[in-house]
Order: sequence, then C-alpha cells, then structure tokens
Amino acid sequence: MVEITKAVRRIWVLTGAACFGTMVLQAGQPSVEARIAGLENNVEYMTLLVEDAELQIREDSVVRAVEGMRQRLRENPEDGRRFAEEILELENRIFEIRTAKGRLIDRINTIEQDWVLANLNGAAATPEPVVGAVPEVPDAEQTRNLVYNPCFRAGLPVADYAALLQAQRLETDAAECMKRYVANHTTLRQLAESYRAASTENDAIAIYDRYTMLEAENRALADSLSGLWNYIFDNKSYAYDYLLDKLGHEDLLAAQEDAVAEAARNMAELEGATAADEIVDYVLRKQVIVDYETAVAGALGLTRSGDSLRSVAVELCAVDYRLPRQTVEERSFLVFDSVAFSSVPKYTAKHPIPECRIHARGTIYRILLGTYRTQRPPTIFRGAFPLFYTVDDHGQWRYFAGGFATRQEAEDAQARLKKRGFVRPEIVVWNDGVYRNVSVDGEAAPGLFRVEIGTSDPLSEEVKAAIARTARDAGLSRAGQKFIVGMFDDRAAAERVESAIRQAAPELEIKVAETTE
Repeated sequence: MVEITKAVRRIWVLTGAACFGTMVLQAGQPSVEARIAGLENNVEYMTLLVEDAELQIREDSVVRAVEGMRQRLRENPEDGRRFAEEILELENRIFEIRTAKGRLIDRINTIEQDWVLANLNGAAATPEPVVGAVPEVPDAEQTRNLVYNPCFRAGLPVADYAALLQAQRLETDAAECMKRYVANHTTLRQLAESYRAASTENDAIAIYDRYTMLEAENRALADSLSGLWNYIFDNKSYAYDYLLDKLGHEDLLAAQEDAVAEAARNMAELEGATAADEIVDYVLRKQVIVDYETAVAGALGLTRSGDSLRSVAVELCAVDYRLPRQTVEERSFLVFDSVAFSSVPKYTAKHPIPECRIHARGTIYRILLGTYRTQRPPTIFRGAFPLFYTVDDHGQWRYFAGGFATRQEAEDAQARLKKRGFVRPEIVVWNDGVYRNVSVDGEAAPGLFRVEIGTSDPLSEEVKAAIARTARDAGLSRAGQKFIVGMFDDRAAAERVESAIRQAAPELEIKVAETTE
C-alpha cells in the first residue's frame, strides 16, 4: 500500500508539471529537465531523473562528511581507530549510493535509447539523402542538443544517423564512468592516508581490502570508458566529417585534422605519467570533439546548440585529468626479534608473559619451548626473551620464544637454545594466520599448491594486477584451456591469491589445486 501511494504521488507531481516541458517538484526535491526533448511527459523517465538527482545530493553530502571526518582524524590522531571505523562506514555508504545510481542510469539510458530508436524507425523508409546542401533549421525547430536537430536526420544516411544517436546516448555513460573514476580516485587517496595511519592490523586489513577492491573497480571503469569513448569519437567524427564535406567546408575539416593530431601529441607526452591514460585520452579528445561540434553548429546555423557547446567547452577546461598515480605497499605488522638471555627477570607477576599475537597476513617463525597442561612461571625458561604464549583448543599452554623472518634465522636461534639447556626447542611457523610445527611436520613440499583459472581467453589487466599484488614472484603460465599461478608451499597463500582474483573477476572459474609436482 505504501509503494502504491508513493507511485500515485509521483504520477500526480509529474502529470501536473508535464505541460510546462520541465519538472518542478515539491519543496525539498531537486528540479530536473528531460535530457532528450520529447521525453518530458514520460512519468517513469522523469521520476528516475529526480531519483538520480536526489542520490547525487546524498552522495555529495556523504563525501563532505568523509572529508570532515578526515580533517578531525588529522587533528585528533589519538582517536584514529574510532575515526577510521566511521570513515569506513561512510565510504561503504558512498559505494552503495553509487551502485544505486548505476542501476538508475542504466534504466534512464534504456528509456532514452528506446525513444530515439522508436522515432528513428519512423524515418526508416526515408530515402538516402541526396548529396548537396543540408537544409537550414528554423529557430523554432532547433534544440540545444546538436545531434537531435532535424538537419542531421535529413543530411545523413539512416544507418549513420542511428550510429550518431547511439554515440550521443553513450556520452552519458562515458561521463558517468569519468565521474565515478575521479570520485574513486579521491577515495583511494583518502584510503591510502587512512591505511598508513592505521594503528591496528585489523583496521589496516579492512582498509587495504577496500582499497584493492576500489582500485580494481577503477581499472574496470577506465577500460569501459576507453571502449565507450572510441565508439563515440569515431561515429561522431564520421558524421560531422560527412556533413561538412557535403557543405564544402574543407577549412573546418583541415582544422579538425590538426586538432586531433595535436591531442595525440599531448597524449603521448602524458602517457604513463598519470593514474590512467584512458582518463587523459577521454578529456583531451572530448575537448577536440566539443570544439568540432561547435564549428559544425556554426556551419549549420544552429545557434542554440552552439551556445550550449561553448558552455561545455568552458567546463572541460576546468577538468583536472592529470590525476596522480596512486600506489600503496601492503604494510606488515609482524615484529621480528631474535632470542636473547637476561640474568634479570624480564617477566614477573606484574609484567607477565604476553599472549602471542596471530597475524592475518605474512609469515613469521618462532621457537616452541614447550606445551603444558597449565600455565608455567617465567623462571623455567632460563632468562630467555622475548616470550609469548597461546592456549590451544584443548586448553594446553604453548610457550614460544623470538620471532624470525626466515627458517634459517629460526634454526640459528634453535641451536642457541639447545646450548642453553633447552631439551627440545621446535621451530613453528604462522603463514597468513595458519600455524604449523615445522620440526614435527616438516616444511610443506615445494609446489604443493597452485591456483588454476579456467579460461582460454586472455586475462584482464585487473586479474593480472591482482596476481601481481598478492603473488609477486609466484609466476603465471598457460596450460591448455587454463592459466596456472604458482606453485605455493602453503595453501593459505594460494587461497589468498584465489580470493584476490575472484574479487577482480568473479565470473572466472578459479580453484586451488593440490599437486605433487
């Protein structure tokens, strides 16, 4: 009943506004105009535009809140954990809003495309245009959107006009990709700051996971933008070239050719120097095509379109496309410390042996001094330090000494402990939080695990980046209809790579395989 009431209210508002050609809503709601003339009376379309505008207002509000929170974090670093949690919650909200906006934009674009194609079909039987002058468009029939002026339908072959309309429709998608990329880039910079300032491993892991997910999303957005923009630029350029050639404007055609060449030179100078070449290419060639459209509007006498395009050109000049490259090295919270001995007790009742910290990321070796049914006094460990303990699932107390980055360092410490009278010190290791007793079980056999990706198609840049980020030296090879990552001497390490690939490309068939090779 509530949903029906909402729908009725929306229809009432829209119906009352339709006769004026735009939509003016109740107080507190944004006013919007149809992006395509002729859709002003489409209730669903105008409602979606309003919802999109409302979501944009919400997104802007949350973004400002995040900026304010980050300022407070810089001013009050002692409350870093609390601020970091609130920032993460706000960023998740931004992600949800953008996801909702994406769904709205898809539906809006579909309605626009259906309307354009339906109106185009009415002209399908129109004969191919005769080479010659393009008819002038009276002021009353002109539209601000260049390609919807009737002279294009009259002056272009039907198939070329359809491609031009499709290119114009995709401009919205391209602009949305650009907008989302820039917003994500700002968030990535903020996440990088939070990650470097994180005081706990759990906070850092949550921020880093969010960072890598957003980084993959931006890579996908850049790829989408590139595909969209190549289609738009090629089809618009062809249509405008066609018309100007018919009108004999060789001077404008030559000027456009020079402008495209200049944009290519500028692109070459910036290649690899910014966050994404696709963003640079989009803005540079967008400036070229808008200037070209302005010239076309002038040649066709389309004053309304020319005025609109000049405003767009001014806005483009203010766009910052030289976004800096953003990289974050994954932090390690592991603390390595060799075994030493002290004649003065390091641990007492007031300063007891601390609990052993289990790290979710990384590899650390320790020396297991003994396993006991009950807690033991520090004095039985002959002055060795640093010491740590854990209590296992069976309630047994395990005591460890030191923390080492390599097996060799652990073996050296093991030898020193034996000389000090420890009967059976054992080497143990944690790899990404997974415990193994190396002295009892032995090291895992080299090449015991690998990640298999079931596809014969080339891997995307997002997948390659995920592999490089989580398995720098593991190696990537192709075997028939699948790709192989690894070998790995630990299942946890292989599963970590599997998870990263799955995040980057959930549609792929991925598994961790055990092998004796």
